[in-house]
Amino acid sequence: MPTADTAAEFLALSAQYQLGALDTESFHSLTANLSEQAQNDLPAALRVLQAVDVAALEQFQQKIGGVADLAGAVNKTFTAGKRVFLCGCGATGRLSLAAEWLGRAGMLPKDLAGRVIGFMAGGDAALIRSIENFEDFPEYGARQLDELGFADGDLLIASTEGGETPWVIGAAERAAAVSKNPPWFLYCNPDAQLRTVAERSRRVLDDVRIHKLNLHVGPMALAGSTRLQASTVLLAAVGLALEYHRDPAKIAPLMKEFLAFTRSADYARLAPLTAEEAEIYQKGAYILYRTRSAGLTTLTDTTERSPTFSLAAFENTFAPEQPASLTYLHLPGARDAATAWQKFLLREPRTLEWPGLEKLTSRAWLEGYDFSDHVLEQRIQRTRSPVQYIAQVEIEAAALRLAVRNTVLTTALPPGGLLTAHLYLKMLLNAHSTAVMARLGRCRGNLMTYVRASNLKLIDRAVRYARHLYKNETGKEIPYVTAVRALFVIRANLGPNDPAVLRVLEYLRANTKP
Repeated sequence: MPTADTAAEFLALSAQYQLGALDTESFHSLTANLSEQAQNDLPAALRVLQAVDVAALEQFQQKIGGVADLAGAVNKTFTAGKRVFLCGCGATGRLSLAAEWLGRAGMLPKDLAGRVIGFMAGGDAALIRSIENFEDFPEYGARQLDELGFADGDLLIASTEGGETPWVIGAAERAAAVSKNPPWFLYCNPDAQLRTVAERSRRVLDDVRIHKLNLHVGPMALAGSTRLQASTVLLAAVGLALEYHRDPAKIAPLMKEFLAFTRSADYARLAPLTAEEAEIYQKGAYILYRTRSAGLTTLTDTTERSPTFSLAAFENTFAPEQPASLTYLHLPGARDAATAWQKFLLREPRTLEWPGLEKLTSRAWLEGYDFSDHVLEQRIQRTRSPVQYIAQVEIEAAALRLAVRNTVLTTALPPGGLLTAHLYLKMLLNAHSTAVMARLGRCRGNLMTYVRASNLKLIDRAVRYARHLYKNETGKEIPYVTAVRALFVIRANLGPNDPAVLRVLEYLRANTKP
C-alpha cells in the first residue's frame, strides 16, 4: 500500500505522483500577482478571481453535451428503480455530499432524493477534516462502495478534479465490476496529460466499462487548489444531471444564463467583507460562521481553508489538546451535536466504524464536531476569548446575504433554483476566503506556500513549489531528488502553522552550493 515515511520511500513511488504536468497543478496567467493585489488592491484581486471563474464557466459551456448524456444515464437508472451513488475525495467528496443534500433539500422529488447516496473518502467525518492519506488507497474506495450496498443496476458518478486520485479510481473500477450500469468518471485534466503522468489514469481511460466525462477548464486561480474552479464545474455537472435527468435539453440554456449572470456580477463588492475578516484574524480574534440555509456550502469553504493554507482544522470536543481553528460553524436551533448533524445533512450520518480509525471516522468522533447552540460557549472556552465575531451566510427568497460583523453584502440570486444559488454562493465564498488568505500572506503570487505535505500528491506539490521558487530566485534548477530530501529533513520539525514550501526553500538556500 502506498505510504512514505522517508525520502527513499517516497522516491520509490514518486513516478506515479509527480503531477506538475497537469493543468490543475499549473499556474494561471491571470493571477500571477494575486497575493500582492490582495494586500494592495483588494477589489482588483477579487475581480481577477471572478475572471478565472468566468473563464472556467465559458469552457464548461463546451462540455454541456456530455452533461446531458450523464443526465440521460441518471434518468435510465431512476426509471429502472435503481440508485445513484456519488463519490469523491476531499473537495470532490464534499461536492458529492452537496449534490445529495441539494436533492434532499428540494431539487428532486422525495422518492428520488432518497435514492441518491453521496459519500466521500473517510465517510461523513471527512467533511470536517480530510484524512489525506486515505485517498492513496484504491481498495478503500472499493470497500466503502461495497459497505454502502452498491448493487447491479446502480449507477456510480465518481468525481476527481485531477483524474488520478487512487481512491476514486478504486471506487469506479469496483462499480464497473459489480454493476452492468456503467459508472461515470468525471475529471478536469486533458487525457493526453493524464496518460503521460499516471498509469492508474491510463487504466481508467482505457476501461471500456467506464464512461468518461472530461471537464477540463484549465489551471486554478490558486495553483493546485482544485477546491476552486474544478470543483465548481464538477458540482455543476453532477447537480445538473440530477436535477434535469428528465429534461436534459434545459441544461444548456440555464448554464448560458448562469454564465451571463456571473459575468455581470462584481466580486469586488466582497472587498469590505474580505478586509473585515482578514483584519479580525490579524488581531488574533476568531469568527463563528452562522447559517440556517447554507450549512454544507459554508462548511465546505471554511473547512477546505485548513489543508490549503495549513490552518488549524475545526477542533473536536473530544480532543482538548487540538488548537482552536480560526473559524467554526453554527446551525441555530440545534439542541445538540446529533441534532445538528441531522439538520445539516438532512439524513443520518454515514460513518466508517473501521478498527484503528475510531478517532477519525466513527459516529462518536463525528459528533465531537458540535455545530449546535452550544458552540458559542465551547468556542469561548477553546479560544479563551469572550470575543467571537459572527459571520452570516443566508440564501433568502430573492437574495444572497453575506455579513462579517457589521459589514453586510446583499446580492441578487442567479437564474435557476437551489443548485445555481449554491453554485454562486460557493464561488463567492471561494473568492472571499482565497483573498482573505492571500491578504494574510498565506500564498505567494498564485502559489500555495503553506501546503500540508500529508499524502503522496501533496508531498510532490510542496517539492515542486519549492523548486519553482528556488529557480525564480537563483535562475537555477534544483534536482527533484534534492528537494524531496530537503522536505523530509525539515518535515519532522514543521509546526502546524509553518509554511512548508518556504521552509524547504530556506533549507535549499542554506545547503545548496551556489
